[in-house]
Amino acid sequence: MSFSLPVFQDLDIPQWVIQVFIVLLISGVINLLSSKVFIHLARGARATRTPWDDAVIKALRKPVNMLIWVIGICWSIDVISKATDSVLIDGLSNLRDVIIITLVGWSIIRFIRQLERNFLNPTLTGNKPNDPTTVVAIGRLIRIVVIITCVLVVLQSLGYSISGLLAFGGVGGLAVGFAAKDMLANFFGGLMIYLDKPFRVGDWIRSPDKNIEGTVEYIGWRQTRIRTFDKRPLYVPNATFANISVENPSRMENRRIKETIGLRYQDGAKLETIINEIRQYLQNNDEITKDKILMVNFTSFGASSLDFFIYCFTCTTDWAEFHRVKQDVLVKVMEIIHSHDADIAFPTQTLDLPEELIANASSDMST
Repeated sequence: MSFSLPVFQDLDIPQWVIQVFIVLLISGVINLLSSKVFIHLARGARATRTPWDDAVIKALRKPVNMLIWVIGICWSIDVISKATDSVLIDGLSNLRDVIIITLVGWSIIRFIRQLERNFLNPTLTGNKPNDPTTVVAIGRLIRIVVIITCVLVVLQSLGYSISGLLAFGGVGGLAVGFAAKDMLANFFGGLMIYLDKPFRVGDWIRSPDKNIEGTVEYIGWRQTRIRTFDKRPLYVPNATFANISVENPSRMENRRIKETIGLRYQDGAKLETIINEIRQYLQNNDEITKDKILMVNFTSFGASSLDFFIYCFTCTTDWAEFHRVKQDVLVKVMEIIHSHDADIAFPTQTLDLPEELIANASSDMST
């Protein structure tokens, strides 16, 4: 495309220079207008409180601005090539296609990444928190698919045969699979974590099979990062979770109080009264759940005590709060025991001596 301006004909300026200047000027004006439009759309999107429109606007703004300049520069190069009979136009169409495909792929990736942030923002999801593990996993899978698709389309636009590449990839994939079996095991281990969801980011997990315990901070495709309770990072390959048992205390419904308490044998006549009062106290305690089993029963004649046990569940699952409730329960149990002039037993021994030996000892002491 070419055009001439009579006002510049008397000046000693090549016509193509003026045309290139006007093309770039038009590109700059359109770019400025598009920026204003995106600013206006962003203001309207902020008022909707939905995750989709914000993601679309933020994802398209930079790629669209770059696309405008790419079209303007390619147009300018076309003008220069036709005016000067140079070879600048050779290969320009393929380069333009590659840049456009790249910008489209970049826009989609930006949209997916922004959509992840929006779905993890409770103000944009109606205060309904989404599982960050699932959101991040789906986002990563879609981004990988987009990148692979863009690479294949770029290769096709450059004249390479995708069918041959795919056939080579199938054969090469077997060799890569044998060479990187550990990496693939970790990848599929991470995939199983995303699908089965035995835990998610923020959960407290532990394994009875391995020395693993802490809070999950990050779940990647190769490894999972766990922050132990002494604040050290622990990196566990995802394939490990396919071969071990994992407990998830974060999903417990209640915490259990299970204690055995012993009374002195001389307090045996008060045992049933004490047990009944403790049971009544737990049944009236609002911090002890009523929909789970609650037991206070005499269980055995100990070596130096009459043993009864307390078995109940707290309403809270918070670790610190549970220990406070447990402390209150045990202190109250001790108060109930003391209120009946009884006491908690401690290990003692009674020596049964023959009466003759006692009599001889008494006579020796008198003399």
